[in-house]
This record gives sequence, structure tokens and C-alpha cells, in this order.
Amino acid sequence: MKIPSDWSFDTAEVAENFDIHVREQLPFYDLVSGAVAHIARHYLPENGLLYDIGASTGNLTNILGKTISARNITAVSVESSVEMSYKFAGVGQLFVCDCLDVKYEKFDVAVLFLVLMFIPVSERFGFMEKLIEQKKEGGAIIVVDKINQTAGYLGTIMRRLTLAGKVANGASHEDIINKELSLEGIQRPIDDEEFSSLGTKFFQFGEFAGWVIE
Repeated sequence: MKIPSDWSFDTAEVAENFDIHVREQLPFYDLVSGAVAHIARHYLPENGLLYDIGASTGNLTNILGKTISARNITAVSVESSVEMSYKFAGVGQLFVCDCLDVKYEKFDVAVLFLVLMFIPVSERFGFMEKLIEQKKEGGAIIVVDKINQTAGYLGTIMRRLTLAGKVANGASHEDIINKELSLEGIQRPIDDEEFSSLGTKFFQFGEFAGWVIE
């Protein structure tokens, strides 16, 4: 896949190659997708409501397909990219719109998998506050995202861990560099400490981490 000079999910080539690209760039993708689905099952009751925010091609609801069917879950996927929506193969309803514009109903589980880093910094905590207000008692918000680097030498180590994972997965050095440069001003990692104050961290690999907010 040719990396665009300014990264965008709303290009046909990125959408066409997304499932391969994300697994090449993020060696933990399938493992953490399974972990997120595992956690979500514990918070999804009969006739519950699930939001997959930033659903891309529908990977999460596919993993949860049997649970969605067996428990009569209403699965709502939100994806802002029209091109990505053409490749959607998930379970349930798909809304093609900006996640900031959705009027969320009271839900049991909301998942934001690699989403917040693409939301403007000025909008993030207002958006999270809105989601937390709409979370039912006993429900959960599951967040997986890129975080700002740890300070000091450990930060260098964690950054290199991410890079080493990409190389081990077959990503070329050129693609790794081009992808990083294409994200300038488009991807803004989230603050680890701020999100750790909201929930419990269940995962970290290099510069990526995940939390459960109850």
C-alpha cells in the first residue's frame, strides 16, 4: 500500500488495504482485539447496547458476533470514513458520521479502539465526559490508544519496542518512516496519566495502552 503524504482513512487505497496494514503496523492488533472482546462480553447483558466507535471494517463486532446474536445485543458501529464504510463487514447497524456528532443512548459498552488520537485534543475530554454520562451503571467504556512517550531512557526503549514490533511483522523501514511523517498534525497521542485516572489499565505495548472505565 502506498502511504499517503497526509494520512487519511477516507482514501480508497487505505480502506482497501486497512486490515493488512493495521496488522503489519501493530503486532498486537489481533491479541488486543480479542482481549477487548473478552472484556466487553463481561459487561454486555441480555438485550444490551454496544457502541463500536471508529469501527473501521467491523473487526470487533465480528469477534463478538456469537455474543451479539445469543444475547440479542443491539450493536451500533460508528465510522466517519465513507471509504472505510464500503469495506465494513461487521455485525449490526453502521452509522457513517463523525463520532462527535452522534447522540448516544444509554449503553452498556462503548469501545474506542485507536480512535481518540485522531480526535482534536480540545474535544477529547468533553467527548469522554459525554460518554461517561451515557454509560449505564454496571457498564464499561474500553479505550485502546497511542500514548505520549514515557519520560527518560525508558521512553526511548518503549518507542523502540513499537518500532521493533513493526519490523518483526514485516513492515519496511521506508513504510514505517513514511507512515510516521504522514501522521504529523493528524495523530495526537493521548495522555497516559489522564486516562489512567479515569479507569484501569489492562494493556500496554510500547506506545500503545488500553483502559477499562467502569
